[in-house]
Amino acid sequence: MTSTNSPGRPGWSLALLAFSSLITSLDFTIVYVALPEIVREIGFSGHSAQWVISAYAVFFGGFLLLGGRSGDLLGRRRMFVLGMVVFGGASLLGGLATSPATLIAARALQGVGAAVVFPATLSLVNTMFAEGRERVRALGVWAMAGAGGLSLGALLGGVLTQAFGWEAVFLVNVPLVIAAAPAAFRLLAADGPVERGHGYDLPGVLTGTAGATLLVYAIAEVPETGWTSSSFVVAAVLAVVLLAAFLGVEARSRSPLMPLRLLRNRHLAPALLIIFVFGATMQNVVYFLTLYFQDVLRYSALQAGLGFLGLSAVIALGNSVAGRLTIRVGVRSTLIIALVLGAAGSALLAVGMTADGSYLTVLAGICVYGMGMGTIYPTQFAAAGTGVAAREQGIAGGMANTAMQIGVGVGLAVLVGVAAPDIAAADGLRAAVAVSAGLTLLGVIAALAIPGRRAGEPAPHAVPQDAATSSAHDIEAPERTG
Repeated sequence: MTSTNSPGRPGWSLALLAFSSLITSLDFTIVYVALPEIVREIGFSGHSAQWVISAYAVFFGGFLLLGGRSGDLLGRRRMFVLGMVVFGGASLLGGLATSPATLIAARALQGVGAAVVFPATLSLVNTMFAEGRERVRALGVWAMAGAGGLSLGALLGGVLTQAFGWEAVFLVNVPLVIAAAPAAFRLLAADGPVERGHGYDLPGVLTGTAGATLLVYAIAEVPETGWTSSSFVVAAVLAVVLLAAFLGVEARSRSPLMPLRLLRNRHLAPALLIIFVFGATMQNVVYFLTLYFQDVLRYSALQAGLGFLGLSAVIALGNSVAGRLTIRVGVRSTLIIALVLGAAGSALLAVGMTADGSYLTVLAGICVYGMGMGTIYPTQFAAAGTGVAAREQGIAGGMANTAMQIGVGVGLAVLVGVAAPDIAAADGLRAAVAVSAGLTLLGVIAALAIPGRRAGEPAPHAVPQDAATSSAHDIEAPERTG
């Protein structure tokens, strides 16, 4: 099931898709600086407050494969609108919540909505724009919004919390969704009729979604309960069993939720590893930088948010550079450069995170790290979509973001463990960011496996964007272009 490729307004269509990426990315970080006020006013106790953040990550990561495949089978515009409606309704529920249970439920529903929206937007970008220079530039615009949203979320969270209270970090999504969902009917190409004979792989849906959700849940519990706790062990064992069953089901299914042959794509497979490393390291640095601003420098919510202005600007610059760099030197070299920048920037941040430090002591790290963030974000998703048939871009996008969410969970658990028990002090934060810097370089090993073809040049055997079916030829074609 694919959308037609001529909405008539490609520029405006891309703007809408970038806007939706901004909305879903904001919600990863927008609650960071608002969390202390949420804890005070809602009445969270103990480690339960972490679920204001973790509930979103767990359900977002757990439902990405289902969201991606739904877009492929039922239509990407339909799933885009449905996901936006769920996300907006959950945001309204969160803003009106008066109890921890209601707020956590709202965050979980936000995660489900985002898991439908994200792969739909990524696959729409990859199918609307031809592989090569055109797609690289479009992904740069889309990624500028998504990567910028991660840092802008902290800024917006601080401003809204200071001015209107914590409820505003949820309610701000409502008008954004009201603007975006109806615009889809004008700016995105209509979906064709749902094809018969390509139904849901129900056993795969159940085992894959449950397994992925349990895995992210188990990892999210580690910072508070530890690697040997019964809750982690039970959830992790069940997740492994379910995911093993999922792989067995997918190997035999006529219409799999996640076609395993996609892993033979020489771009997608290493891209998944790179995205996992990025999630585990570079994306988590924002969390520790937020703690440094608030717990060490004693910034207010507004000051902490403003502290991310510089990072947001550098990320935007990196997004702009990424497209030109990818066209000039190719995906592989651009990813290596971005990972080295991310590692170097994180190391500089660690050096600057001292007890008697200031914003100036971490500014150099923010600039170098921000360039790495801005450069890698669009490039890794460009790599993940290369050589994938149009009808399977949704599931490829779901696989890519699932890898990132699992990476975020694993990385945060490891890095929080490194920082503990001094996670609110400069020494603990510095140790965590320094370890993140070292682990970032693991992504370079995966990047070396990507074919060296220049990304700005169409591959001789590139998959046609209107491909209605996928075959072994579709998957193997990129391998003959290296």
